[in-house]
Amino acid sequence: MKTSFVVSALAWGMVSLSQAQTPATPPASAAPAPTKVAIINVQYAILSTADGKKALADMSAKYDGRKATLEKRATDLRGKQDTLRKGASTMSEDARAKMVRDIDAESKALQRDGEDFNNDQEQEQNKLMNEIGGKMLEIIGQYAGANGYAMVLNVGEQTPLLWHNPSTDITADIIKLYDQAHPAAAAPAKPAAPATPPPPKKQ
Repeated sequence: MKTSFVVSALAWGMVSLSQAQTPATPPASAAPAPTKVAIINVQYAILSTADGKKALADMSAKYDGRKATLEKRATDLRGKQDTLRKGASTMSEDARAKMVRDIDAESKALQRDGEDFNNDQEQEQNKLMNEIGGKMLEIIGQYAGANGYAMVLNVGEQTPLLWHNPSTDITADIIKLYDQAHPAAAAPAKPAAPATPPPPKKQ
């Protein structure tokens, strides 16, 4: 999943945070500027919130059918390619040429539909990251200000962070605060079981 939002949003957030915490002309009695640095895996945090989990479940329900169809078409196409490879020497020229044309047309259609599928899924993933990430950025700024952090760095699989003290990782705290501030919609309540009727009175 792409995290272009995360980089730009956190860069903006760090600038905004520094501007908010550093007055242009601090009075002589002002407290020293914060110097602590925290880290957070924003992508993991977003997908670990209740909103993120629900959005992923919704996406899975929406796209799993298309994915299965594409996989079946790919399997069928490989089967036809194997048939052509094994039986090409025994086919007539016309039959072989027709099968080659059919395989080529199906291959192009499958590639086109696969690209459409990937683009649709990627756009929805980016929308998810933007919507939840925007709300999470506000919480990160509030948390950093309340806990004296001068900077919050986004880390992940692509970040060249060689070492960090575990106490500087605020990912779990931000997930918890996000879920408190933005509780996911509750699942619809199950209908109450019908009351057990009283036994019939003896005559």
